[in-house]
Amino acid sequence: MQVTKDIINVGVNDHDIDLFEGQFVVPNGMAYNSYVIMDEKIAVMDSVGYEFADQWIENVKKATEGRQPDYLVIQHMEPDHSANMVDFLNEFPDAKIVSSKKAFGMMAQFFGSDFAEKQIVVKEGDTLELGTHTLNFINAPMVHWPEVIMTYESTDKVLFSADGFGKFGATDADEDWACEARRYYFGIVGKYGKQVQAVLKKAAALDISIICPLHGPVLNEDLGYYIGLYDTWSSYRAETEGVFIPYTSVYGNTKKAVLLLAEKLEAKGIKVSVMDLAREDWAEAIEDAFRYDRIVFATTTYNNDIFPFMKSLIDHLIVRDYQNKKVGIIENSTWAPAVEKGVKKMLEGSKDITFCDNVVSIKSAMDDENIAQIEKLAEELAQ
Repeated sequence: MQVTKDIINVGVNDHDIDLFEGQFVVPNGMAYNSYVIMDEKIAVMDSVGYEFADQWIENVKKATEGRQPDYLVIQHMEPDHSANMVDFLNEFPDAKIVSSKKAFGMMAQFFGSDFAEKQIVVKEGDTLELGTHTLNFINAPMVHWPEVIMTYESTDKVLFSADGFGKFGATDADEDWACEARRYYFGIVGKYGKQVQAVLKKAAALDISIICPLHGPVLNEDLGYYIGLYDTWSSYRAETEGVFIPYTSVYGNTKKAVLLLAEKLEAKGIKVSVMDLAREDWAEAIEDAFRYDRIVFATTTYNNDIFPFMKSLIDHLIVRDYQNKKVGIIENSTWAPAVEKGVKKMLEGSKDITFCDNVVSIKSAMDDENIAQIEKLAEELAQ
């Protein structure tokens, strides 16, 4: 795909993958992007997954029209972006490898060689002249690996953003960008909000017309929308006013309470998202937990602890620096309830968490007292 007159996307779409990074469901596949910049010198930006080595090399050869690439720029060392470096050097033996110092250290781990005779080590502020195009390198550590660099091409005003601004789904998938980009961000990058904020500040000083991520579509319109979402996500601000209610229910009684709470909230004009953690994608639950400004954890006591699916969700949130939320609790237990104290204990180290005063505590099945508790919780959440 032609990005500009001189920049071509030579990446591939993977429609055979079922789990990205061995854990994220990707029903519409994944895109592994790589870009060729044609000039007096030719630079190839990143590689693709190892399964697609032959296709990628052919794409590069077609784009370069028989010319030999001068540089392979590796911005990020995860194998879906670096796996075919050896194949590339076998095909184009005169090419140099451009990357960060930390990345070359990782190359030795992945390939048994740091390609010492091929190295061009770059850092923040370094440039590489291709002719009419100039590559300007930006350190982006922990977005979301420590070796990451991004690259700004100043002639066409293109930001090559590594895994930043990426999304799940192949580039030929007809789907909303924000939904799968949000799930990708909070699933993979969400822990590193402070580091993303640092890169966004650097990007604010650049005149950017196009963003070329390593996953998902090239972004060339309404960039303020995409950058604004990244700013919201990485600063842990809620994107949507509303209540997310993740729940688990063994015999259906907790579910009844959840549906009643959702009904009362919606009657008050509040947007509600409800999710059964045993049956729906856990990464979608993480996405909505960060997206909405209020959350209600609704679950049962199990083995004197929080039900496993709920405990797993909270663990996922904590490791991603969950913060800045109003939290309600619905607990269900036939004896020895443990949910309220367990949830509060798990979240005690999280920043700016405000617990609702009203807790719904069900003993086996809902009764009139629980219905009144649910009404009070709905009123508190609506304030």
